[in-house]
Amino acid sequence: MTHWKHLLSRSITSYEELCRCFPGRIDPAAAAVIKRYPLRINPYYLKLIQAAGLPLFLQAVPRAEELDDPVGITDPLAEERLSPVPGIVHKYPDRALFLVTGQCALYCRFCTRKRHVGRPSMPAGEATFAAGLDYLKNHPEIKEVLLSGGDPLLLDDEWLDQILAALRAIPSLEIIRIGSRVPCTLPMRVTKKLCRILKKYHPLFINTHFNHPAELTDEAGLACRRLADAGIPLGCQTVLLRGINDSPAILCDLLRGLLRLRVKPYYLFQADLTSGTNHFRTTIDEGRAIMRELIGHLSGMAIPTYALDAPGGCGKIPLTPSYQVASDDLFRFHSFRGELCSYPEPDPAATHFSPGKLATSYSKTI
Repeated sequence: MTHWKHLLSRSITSYEELCRCFPGRIDPAAAAVIKRYPLRINPYYLKLIQAAGLPLFLQAVPRAEELDDPVGITDPLAEERLSPVPGIVHKYPDRALFLVTGQCALYCRFCTRKRHVGRPSMPAGEATFAAGLDYLKNHPEIKEVLLSGGDPLLLDDEWLDQILAALRAIPSLEIIRIGSRVPCTLPMRVTKKLCRILKKYHPLFINTHFNHPAELTDEAGLACRRLADAGIPLGCQTVLLRGINDSPAILCDLLRGLLRLRVKPYYLFQADLTSGTNHFRTTIDEGRAIMRELIGHLSGMAIPTYALDAPGGCGKIPLTPSYQVASDDLFRFHSFRGELCSYPEPDPAATHFSPGKLATSYSKTI
């Protein structure tokens, strides 16, 4: 098997290489796009694109629309404002995001952090890690840390081992999570050695990222199986993308396939308001309609939470479809089949619970 670092070193990173791989299919504007938002397509994912076509091509290949986005925001989730020290984003009271690398195996064109990923502006390296580690030590209210970037699993085994050991040595940190698209975009990176390292730091969770059934390859299956066999719970954070997976049938195949790989569908994200990604966005009504088609037709294990990561750093908001209809004395709603159903609400007066009365009654029976 070819070593993952060798594959990564052979990635397409220039407009000229892109044109050679996809003759006649590349927008000339892609050259200008790449100067602003870097390109990387490794040989493994290139083969998937060539086999699967448009749904994977659109995720990886630059387009002119990235430079013509009338609504996008450079930092839609206000990560810069919520960063007390380089590399740390502290949005929620008990959780923190720790950005430990700026590199990915594939530079997705819809990336929330495309302003930084693959560029020198991404905070990373030993100095950044030291500052972030001090922040986590000095804020014991943080119980959970999510390693992200970039893709933390692209770090060398030894450096990743050191990072995890340092985090696990902080008494107040209970949970470590890793966000990684590597099981999808470069699955041969998930070696037996890597899994032995990760296994030492439980409780440790990995949220990976698949967007289309064509990404569920034998190689991806092996990567997920190795991680699951190491006792690591796996979740998937899919992004709803126009022209790629905005179809109940496609998502149904994807979500069922993830369960077969022992990956729990976790979130289906509405695309962020990131500059250069407006052409990927669906409407929220479209997303809710898709969810209505999935709920009841798929196992509950396969149903993700459809969510919007609210602009301005306001956090994740569930976008669950509404089944309720106008109610009077009954709670009325539609089933997933569209049937009108009802559920009688309890009478608050009849169901009032009095601990004192219950204790008196109980004492008379013993």
